[in-house]
Amino acid sequence: MAQTAKHQNNRYDSAAPKWGDKMRALGYYDGYLKFLSAGKSELRNDARIIDVGAGTASFAQAWIAVNGVPRELTLLDPSQEMLKRGRAALRRYEVEPVLVQAFLGEVDLELADDVLAAHVIEHCADPLIALTQLRDLLCRDGRLHLVVSKPHWCNAIIWLQWRHRTFQEDEILELVRKAGFEIELVYPFPSGPPSRTSRGIIAKRKGE
Repeated sequence: MAQTAKHQNNRYDSAAPKWGDKMRALGYYDGYLKFLSAGKSELRNDARIIDVGAGTASFAQAWIAVNGVPRELTLLDPSQEMLKRGRAALRRYEVEPVLVQAFLGEVDLELADDVLAAHVIEHCADPLIALTQLRDLLCRDGRLHLVVSKPHWCNAIIWLQWRHRTFQEDEILELVRKAGFEIELVYPFPSGPPSRTSRGIIAKRKGE
């Protein structure tokens, strides 16, 4: 397991230099902007945000463009090279992120108001456990902004490189509910590669 994780991490390190430009060229940054705008809600001025599986921080950049600069932004990713480039990208917004090099579930973090997770759980051994771990990063009534892979021939091509899962809509919504969330928005990306590969979900952590 450790060797598999290390190998996968090395592949992400190798991909990091071109990752951010590729995300924009394929329309994922613009897709994230539209998704976050569609689900925009009032946030406190002192919001704390965690971007899980942050990569080069495309999702976090879109969040800032829609919502403004949060009090604290944490990037969680196992790849050091991805984190370095994510930090450089966010500094252009005058944001200094907290960098945490780890896999989901490996570290304890201060609870967040919003958690971002784009194409994360499909790489986890148990997606329900992963969703529960995402829930546990949120304060009461905090929101998860989730982007997941859906069945399409484009994802069959991507699978050859990354060996990820895809989820039918009913399947992923049931998993999100089981993990302790209330679904607020299911978002169909309207165009480009995101419309073929991805589905957006905003879900609120249930009060306890």
